[in-house]
Amino acid sequence: MSTIQTDLPETVSSQQTSCTFDESDTRADDMQDQLDAWVADLAELTDDAQASEQFQQWLDVQSKFHDYSARNTLLIQLQCPEATKVAGYNTWQEEFDRQVQQGEDAIWIWAPIITNKCPECGNSPSYHANTECEYDKTEPGEWSRGLVGFRPTAVFDVSQTEGEPLPDLETETHGEADGLVEHLLAATDDLGVDATVVAPEEWTHGSARGVCERRSVTTTNPVVEVVDRDNRADLARTLIHEFAHALLHFERDPDEETSRLEVEAEAVAYIVSRHFGLDPDNSAFYLAAWDDDAPETLHDRLDRISATAADLIDAVEE
Repeated sequence: MSTIQTDLPETVSSQQTSCTFDESDTRADDMQDQLDAWVADLAELTDDAQASEQFQQWLDVQSKFHDYSARNTLLIQLQCPEATKVAGYNTWQEEFDRQVQQGEDAIWIWAPIITNKCPECGNSPSYHANTECEYDKTEPGEWSRGLVGFRPTAVFDVSQTEGEPLPDLETETHGEADGLVEHLLAATDDLGVDATVVAPEEWTHGSARGVCERRSVTTTNPVVEVVDRDNRADLARTLIHEFAHALLHFERDPDEETSRLEVEAEAVAYIVSRHFGLDPDNSAFYLAAWDDDAPETLHDRLDRISATAADLIDAVEE
């Protein structure tokens, strides 16, 4: 669903939220401060259970909004943890024939600003005019359009609206893979991965349920193998986990601890599995593996997890 800026009044709230960004003059700074605080708190948590719970809450939100950036899913979680589907005020009206109910607080996220962009300094015409950039080879109206920044924009969860039902709101039964294994295997060309499901009697990797390897220094694609089993949901999850390794860690840093790589791959598997309606209850997250990461490093990891999960979901759905 697209998100758009809206001129809806900012007061309104029958829905309880975790935090709000009511002051328009300070909204952008307040949003960034909240994001920085969340990541800093997660990086500094010493209680493993508390860290895992907070991390899993973000993963739950990310599974619902896989096409949003990590910082936007964090903002959604901070303001409305129970949100499932969000869109702008006009989008709900025009595309889904639903109306935001009176008294609802907006959920504020970052929206990209796309406009004409100076080829030299990268600013929009209005900002360019106030800089020392001397580019004058072409007029601003002839500049190519591109991303010049972000602005706070308002969205609303489906629970804050009323009107025509959404036909896709009912999720599949947890544990029903419903062809997901086949769709994952069909997506290997797009993902740049070679994958094989191996019969148990031919499996040569011991107790491992899946592996991602580089067969030789000349191997073009990561090679993923998973052992076949009757539980198709479990098989799909293993494929997703190994695909995550292929996308994230094929060119891995030799000094990177294995435990950290496993956390990233398992986090991706959790998001993608949840997105396709699989049961995530057997997941385990070892946040202690990140207990000495600086906040900026942890933020980078969240972005990597978010982007990789989105790539996998998009490849399967296409």
